[in-house]
Amino acid sequence: MQRIDWSAPWFAAVADGGLALESLNGAEVAPRLNALGHTPVRFVPQQALPDGVAYEQFIFDTAQVPTRDNLHDLFNGLVWHRFPLTKVGLNRRQAQAIADLGGVGQVRGPVRDALTLFDENVALLQAPPALWAALRARDWQRLFVDARGLWQQARLVVFGHALMEKLVQPYKSITAHVLTWAVPESLGADLAAWDAWLAGELARQPLVPKPFTPLPVLGVPGWWPENEAPGFYADAGVFRPPRPARA
Repeated sequence: MQRIDWSAPWFAAVADGGLALESLNGAEVAPRLNALGHTPVRFVPQQALPDGVAYEQFIFDTAQVPTRDNLHDLFNGLVWHRFPLTKVGLNRRQAQAIADLGGVGQVRGPVRDALTLFDENVALLQAPPALWAALRARDWQRLFVDARGLWQQARLVVFGHALMEKLVQPYKSITAHVLTWAVPESLGADLAAWDAWLAGELARQPLVPKPFTPLPVLGVPGWWPENEAPGFYADAGVFRPPRPARA
């Protein structure tokens, strides 16, 4: 696999696990799940997934996560370790959506689409209201230039494992889907508390329409040296204006 720079800010949530990891297969996500009455989840080789069985259904039925030896599944495993309650909740909702659809068909449906996007590409944001307002408006000048100093009071945490995989080789246009459920400031930097809060929100909040807003993550102050250069945010191909409202 490619070399990973665990010191990069976008890997902060999982870096300790990545540095300590030797192999996912056979490992368990146990302590916090056990403590809260959940069945521990074990990582198993991809070959354990039977033909014709949906990946999400297999995890729900067996508490086993089929895992390949690649970056995508490495980051998925690390997110399981950091956010186990949320990952269990995502899997539970995927299994329910599959049951509601009468099985896995050619079309995922809007709920499964939203769950997959959440799992693969979401970032979580704890920030002052002024940053949230600018982000929701896609006012990039206000978000990244005028209010630049406010980012010192913000925390952006990458959750999506596909997003992490892209960031192994960072490029300007990589875009996260920021979950619009604002992480409470009262949780501070305690990611275990973030996990418990997020799992609770996931259990009760609707996912349709998708509660996400785009954020080109390399525009975040302090995340990428190039965003200090004049004109960095003038690239409309990356920092796109909001779409006109439909009549």
